[in-house]
Amino acid sequence: MGIKSAQVRSSDTKTAQEVTVYIMGKAHKVPATATIMGAIEYAGHQIIRGAGCREGYCGACATIYRLDGDYKIITGLACTTLVEEGMSLAQIPSVPAEKAIYDIEKLQPNVSAILQTYPVVFRCVACNTCTRSCPMDIRVMDYVQAAKRGDIASITDLSYYCVACGLCMLRCPAEITQPLVATLAKRLYGRYLRKDSPELAERVKTVAEGKYETEYAELMAMSQAALSERYYARDSE
Repeated sequence: MGIKSAQVRSSDTKTAQEVTVYIMGKAHKVPATATIMGAIEYAGHQIIRGAGCREGYCGACATIYRLDGDYKIITGLACTTLVEEGMSLAQIPSVPAEKAIYDIEKLQPNVSAILQTYPVVFRCVACNTCTRSCPMDIRVMDYVQAAKRGDIASITDLSYYCVACGLCMLRCPAEITQPLVATLAKRLYGRYLRKDSPELAERVKTVAEGKYETEYAELMAMSQAALSERYYARDSE
C-alpha cells in the first residue's frame, strides 16, 4: 500500500480515547477504535495507491504487526484489523512470487496441471501456517492438499474469497505460492468444468453487439477527477 507523508492533524482534533501505535517505526497517537488503515491516514499519511477501497486493488493492504510484549508476528488486512495499544506495524503492498507462464488450452483440469506449473505444491508439510496467516479465514492448507490430489473444483471452492494479499506465501516454510495456485485452479475450472450460464451467454452476446459502446466511450473520455466523482456518487450499500 503506497503512502506518502502529509501534515499531521492538530492535537485539538484528537479524540479522548487514543492508543499509541508505531507506524513504520514512528509512534503516533490514534483513535482507539480505528482500523490500521484509518490509523495510517489519521497519523498524517496519504494512501496513494494499492488499497482496494482507495481506488487500488483489494488485498494490497496486507499488514504484519507485533503487539506490545508479544514476540509473535501477526498478519492482517489494514482495512479490517483494529489498532491496539503498543502495536508496531508495517505494510506489505505485495509479496514477490514467481508466476508460472502457461497456456490454459494445453492444460487439463487435473493433477498434471499442478505438476507442470506449480510443482512446489508437493513440498507442503501440512503445518497449517498458511491457514493461520490468512486474514480471510480461508482454509488455505486444505486447498493446497486438494491441489496435490488434482481436485480443481475443491481448490476453486475453498479459495473463493481469496484476495491474493500474499500473507500465506510470506509465512509458508515450503515457499508455496498459494494464491497463484488458486488462480490457476479458477482458470481451469472456468475453462473446463464450469456449468453453462444462459444469463452469461446473453450478456456476452449483447456486449458483442455493441450495446454498451456509447457508455464505454463516454467513460474513456472522462478525466480522472470526473471518474472519481461518478464512482463515489454511485448507489452502493
